[in-house]
Amino acid sequence: MLKLMYITNRPEVAQIAEQAGVDWIFVDMEFIGKDARQGGLDTVQNHHTVEDVRRIKQSVTNAKVLVRVNPIHDALDNYPSSKDEIDATIEAGADILMLPFFHTVQEVEQFIKYVDGRTKTCLLLETPSAAILLDDILKVPGIDMIHIGLNDLHLAMGMKFMFQLLTDGVVDQLATKIKATGIPFGFGGIARINSGMLPGAAVLKEHYRLGSSMVIVSRSFCNTDKVTDLDEIRQIFNEGIGEIRDLEKEAQAAVDYFTSNHKLVEDSVEKIVELINAKKNGNQ
Repeated sequence: MLKLMYITNRPEVAQIAEQAGVDWIFVDMEFIGKDARQGGLDTVQNHHTVEDVRRIKQSVTNAKVLVRVNPIHDALDNYPSSKDEIDATIEAGADILMLPFFHTVQEVEQFIKYVDGRTKTCLLLETPSAAILLDDILKVPGIDMIHIGLNDLHLAMGMKFMFQLLTDGVVDQLATKIKATGIPFGFGGIARINSGMLPGAAVLKEHYRLGSSMVIVSRSFCNTDKVTDLDEIRQIFNEGIGEIRDLEKEAQAAVDYFTSNHKLVEDSVEKIVELINAKKNGNQ
């Protein structure tokens, strides 16, 4: 089953999401440079805080707390450097740290060094330069997982719709390289199964086609800025996550069907070759 992530800094919503089956509660501290590249667009810009990390960690029991910190940066006016930000976030209880909007191998190395094995690490691959350098980035020790960020990547590549990256081969190419290393990866977000400009069901099946391990449950799945009644939020999560898990069983069955057949082919071919060799040796 995919690891499902949901972005919130509200403990009561985190608890509802966890109870419905969301695996990771996503606290989003990134704000540096985000408005400049996404200004005017209908995108999530949260600017959560270290205190939000602490409150969310205290509110959940089984769900992991994933925190997107800021890109590697020096100290700013009234804001700490990357090292201090990472230290504070880990101290507050983060289980997984995500590095966004990186461009170089050196930034990844610096991030891994700052984390120093204290939490799991996740790279958010969302710049063309990072995609170009992926082969070298994958050689850096200490990367636990990679998420392909469709929003910023499609903007940087001049595309009109983020899921074009699924149809022009970009995600396929990146996924192939990442899978070859054994590092778990995911991409993008998912709406309700029967909702979204591109229905969530179609997106979910692409995750299984590509061998993805994780996906963000998008804001359109349950926009708690618009839906404020906790009982309604709970109903949306229980129904929506249930629909995702049911479709995953169908998708996994399809994957297993072809995987089982491939294993059958491998075993059969091996036996046939053994028979051919035995016959050949018997005739000599």
